[in-house]
Amino acid sequence: MESNFKIPIWLDCDPGHDDAFAILLSVHHPHLNLLGISTVHGNSSLPHTTRNALSLLTAMGTPNIPVYSGASESLTRPAVHAPAIHGESGLDGTSLLPIPLAQPMDEPAVQAMARALLSTAPQTAWLVATGSLTNIALLFSSHPELASHIKGLSIMGGAIGDDFTSAPMGRVSGEEAVRIGNWSAWAEFNVLVDPEAASQLFSNPVLSKKTTLMPLDVTHLCLATPDVQNLLLWGKDGVRNGNEGKTILRRMLTDLLLFFAKTYAEVFGITAGPPLHDPLAVAAVFDGIAGLEIPFYDFKSKGTGEEIGLGSGAEGKGRRRERYEVKIVTEGSHDDASKGAQTGRSIVRLLPEGEEGVKIPRGLNVGRFWQVLEECMERADEVNAANRTA
Repeated sequence: MESNFKIPIWLDCDPGHDDAFAILLSVHHPHLNLLGISTVHGNSSLPHTTRNALSLLTAMGTPNIPVYSGASESLTRPAVHAPAIHGESGLDGTSLLPIPLAQPMDEPAVQAMARALLSTAPQTAWLVATGSLTNIALLFSSHPELASHIKGLSIMGGAIGDDFTSAPMGRVSGEEAVRIGNWSAWAEFNVLVDPEAASQLFSNPVLSKKTTLMPLDVTHLCLATPDVQNLLLWGKDGVRNGNEGKTILRRMLTDLLLFFAKTYAEVFGITAGPPLHDPLAVAAVFDGIAGLEIPFYDFKSKGTGEEIGLGSGAEGKGRRRERYEVKIVTEGSHDDASKGAQTGRSIVRLLPEGEEGVKIPRGLNVGRFWQVLEECMERADEVNAANRTA
């Protein structure tokens, strides 16, 4: 692979503790060209998510990446935030976030996304969404030609249940009953915040065939355990100088992980470590690219439960690709969902073999994922060091 090979991507996000690591991967992977970031309501209010994105880019040594403010509420519903998980600011838990060195751009987010993506060669650019899907729905409704132009859409959102994977799902509202979602027993937060937006995207006949979905069933397989926290704090060599971490950036991101771990333990009863949802949606961009991929497993082998991926040596063993139809329950209000309604639930149907649809992995090479994230952390440290001496 050419050393200068880069995949153009656009990141739509609502930072958000796990969004911080999606931004890290997007800006510091050597084979990604981050065209821009748009912010959306979700984990916190739009002013908070926008400032958080700008502050994180400053902390990572890349304040030049343009940030555009998007939708402050859903298509048809009032905004809902997640202070119990992310705090009032969306990034509670650290005092090390810097004052942003840049301001949001004046151009509307949807217009900026369309301009940037249409400037790329056809079938090359990825759109990655890690927050509520309002901006993305507005983009494709106002620029329908983009559905055929882009290479793919990767979404962190939704939840399937029914033992789709072996991931721990935790509890909701202190109950130990079987559950699927995180905001409610049935629904994942990003989808439930704006289920109409999600429904529009999954029902788009062109876009759905290019969409990869990272539901809770996959992201809860990727827990930031204490070993992972130490890796990110001290680096792969593990050399410790004092108690503060290898760099200020690493200390800041570890602070965020520890806060996230605390809220996940308190709210969901998941104590091994917090799931790092959002960077997995960025990692999906590499799937199937030799030398870059963080392998995702497409299906379970019949009779064994073994998760098998296209690059895992499954040739000759009845290898196939699983693709899905995804429908979103839009009936009911957010209040109804909190009282047990299925509002925002993601309902999937396995399509006949060979038919195209939404890709939903059943697992991934978790060790490889953490390795790549640590490599991006090293590059961020190098950029920050170079900026200090410039």
